[in-house]
Amino acid sequence: VLQIDFEDVIAEPEGTHSFDGIWKASFTTFTVTKYWFYRLLSALFGIPMALIWGIYFAILSFLHIWAVVPCIRSYLIEIQCISRVYSICIHTFCDPLFEAVGKMFSSIRATVQKEI
Repeated sequence: VLQIDFEDVIAEPEGTHSFDGIWKASFTTFTVTKYWFYRLLSALFGIPMALIWGIYFAILSFLHIWAVVPCIRSYLIEIQCISRVYSICIHTFCDPLFEAVGKMFSSIRATVQKEI
């Protein structure tokens, strides 16, 4: 809930104050105007906006339940199958190659000598 007070909008800094009568009249004008304009706008636009937002969230819920989640789940099922095939290919072709290259380079010895 958004609550806006008079002091949040119109705040006089320390050392600068208007007359007490002006301050009280400004406060009353602000508060009454805010109160009645909110009621007027709610009366004019409350029901149409509730209708629009209700339709929007109904469509959003429908799409999420009947389109988005099933698409994501079917994608995850398909990608799981593809990942298994990919894993089998990697283990079949790449693992032996990398093991052979690793064994070739494992016999290389490097020594460092310091010349004086």
